[in-house]
Amino acid sequence: MKTLLVEGVEIHRGSKNVFADLGLADAEKLKIKTGLVIEIRKAMKSRGLTQQEAAKRMGISQPKVSDMMRGDFTNLSERKLMDCLTRLGYDIEIKVRATKAETGQLMLAIV
Repeated sequence: MKTLLVEGVEIHRGSKNVFADLGLADAEKLKIKTGLVIEIRKAMKSRGLTQQEAAKRMGISQPKVSDMMRGDFTNLSERKLMDCLTRLGYDIEIKVRATKAETGQLMLAIV
């Protein structure tokens, strides 16, 4: 993180992953899950789906949709969230490629 001093106030530039900046375990997974949930919310809104209708299409319970809309998606895996998106009419493509770094990273690209 880079620190700047502006008018006597320290400003810390983040890493582009708020979960990592907060020191949370599994920060990369949380970032990906958040991105998937954002797309699910967009899909529901653009299709005019109620939580009950969305739940039926996604194959999950309405309370789980409600939890997801409130930001609690800890009980849903990345795979399940991807399944929800495909059931809402999205294609998902997974790319695997070698990296020059010692370890790779997980990324979510929305197009």
